[in-house]
Amino acid sequence: MNPFMQNLNNKIYSNNNNLLLEVIHELQQLTKNSHENIIIKRIGDVIIKINNIIKANEKNTNLIMTQFIYLQNQLYQINQQLMFKNNMPNINNFNNINNFNNVGNMNNNINAQELIDFKGRYVGQTVNGVAEGKGIKYYNDGNRYEGDYKNNKKDGKGIFYFINQDRYEGDFRNGNATGLGNMYYHNGERYEGNWKNYVQDGKGVYYYNNGDRYEGDFKNGKKHGQGVYYFNNGDRKMGNYSNDKPIGKFAFLSRNGKVESESY
Repeated sequence: MNPFMQNLNNKIYSNNNNLLLEVIHELQQLTKNSHENIIIKRIGDVIIKINNIIKANEKNTNLIMTQFIYLQNQLYQINQQLMFKNNMPNINNFNNINNFNNVGNMNNNINAQELIDFKGRYVGQTVNGVAEGKGIKYYNDGNRYEGDYKNNKKDGKGIFYFINQDRYEGDFRNGNATGLGNMYYHNGERYEGNWKNYVQDGKGVYYYNNGDRYEGDFKNGKKHGQGVYYFNNGDRKMGNYSNDKPIGKFAFLSRNGKVESESY
């Protein structure tokens, strides 16, 4: 976020009515200097939300926090749109893509093309006005995708950044996370394995933030089939799962080598 937008963001989170009024004034000035309808609309939405916060006057904490989350997302989107307007990037500047080993090398001689639809804004390679090749899609909801495109859909290798700080790196097919990939969750947990339409499906390993991990079968995002659950103390149990729950007999192996049978 550029210094101007960061300053506005800081003032908003101060929850000081005088600073909030300053933000409204600065956004109104920004509106006068912009000829982009989508930017003007977003700024108008932000001003309405700020006025709601001022009127609430800390009487409704839940309302204020909801408005703050909305404002942060909207300021991010305004900032991205201003960046595109003032400085159309070159494909060579897509640093995150270049750092993702499996995406491949970008063609530095191809300039970025910009496409806008109801979901957001795409900057990258195109063929006949359609996203094709390497590119970045900035979604209106704050999510972002960087990677391969085919016929205007995410297809190949890529990284999807979720607004909640989760991150998926891996295969995409026909617009969805399908194939092999890793999901890094904002709580420190992660999953490595097979995916189908953004859902864990097939063989995989799930690492819990307490040090436990599960290795085995997944279906529709849940443990389903044969698997081994490793506890952080060195114990482990092996058996079958159905819809995320253990079923039937399990072999329990303690860290000291003792073997027991458990039934569910």
